[in-house]
Amino acid sequence: MIIVTGATGSLGSQIVTHLLERVPAEEIGVSVRDPHKADHLAALGVRVRSGDFTDPASLQHAFEGAEQVLVVSAAIRGGGAFDANAAAIDAAVAAGASRVLYTGHQAAASDSLFSPQTVHAATQEHLALAGVPFVALSNGFYASSLEIHLDRALASGTISTPVDGPVSWTAHVDLAEAAVAVLLDPTVSGVTEPLTASDALDLADVAAILSDITGRRIVHEPMEDEAWKLAAIERGMPPMVAEFSLGMFLAARRGEFAVTSPALGTLIGRTPTPVRTVLQQLASVRG
Repeated sequence: MIIVTGATGSLGSQIVTHLLERVPAEEIGVSVRDPHKADHLAALGVRVRSGDFTDPASLQHAFEGAEQVLVVSAAIRGGGAFDANAAAIDAAVAAGASRVLYTGHQAAASDSLFSPQTVHAATQEHLALAGVPFVALSNGFYASSLEIHLDRALASGTISTPVDGPVSWTAHVDLAEAAVAVLLDPTVSGVTEPLTASDALDLADVAAILSDITGRRIVHEPMEDEAWKLAAIERGMPPMVAEFSLGMFLAARRGEFAVTSPALGTLIGRTPTPVRTVLQQLASVRG
């Protein structure tokens, strides 16, 4: 049985959708914190069980009978994310899984300026020492993250952030298809090549695309780091979140997210979704 964690989240749900196109439902299990949110999957014949990375004992039941477990990385800020990821990996091994996969990142590094990447690096190291065949998916930065800029951009005509750098913005749908391709190909092992979109764009590029899509003039206005952080806090962003978010811009500025590779297109058998398409989808929701 293939077990997918986080199956009601943005990435996990799409992974399960694509997996169902290629694998009988009875050969798929999901581990979710709230099983009721996966009732639609249970109705299709998918095994739905409650599992919480922060409650390792719950994972023993959720992962029972697993041949492969795909651990979708925990979305926890602060010091708990690594512990949660490690608990899921350990539970998968204890359940007898012969292969464990993890949704890492192309910028995973112990010296990254963006804290989630240090968590990815530590998790991948833990995974490599777990004693079973493994795959760490080197995913690109989620293109849907650009949504946080849209409302202000459309209202004011500006995207105001700290100085940034190119990012290989990558669509969830592509990464979901890639994860399924790897799950079904036992020859893939270790840390993958970067799984990214074909281009790396900075926020000035994003603003230009939004201008073209909407017919409005939208520009990127870089700000000093501290000025941006203070403005974000004044708008209601918690100080810890502002500091966390600033790390993303520092890392982008250093070029951590500027990596591109043809590996994603090779895995999914088509050209990766361009950021323009994602922006069109996001903008259309706002009219």
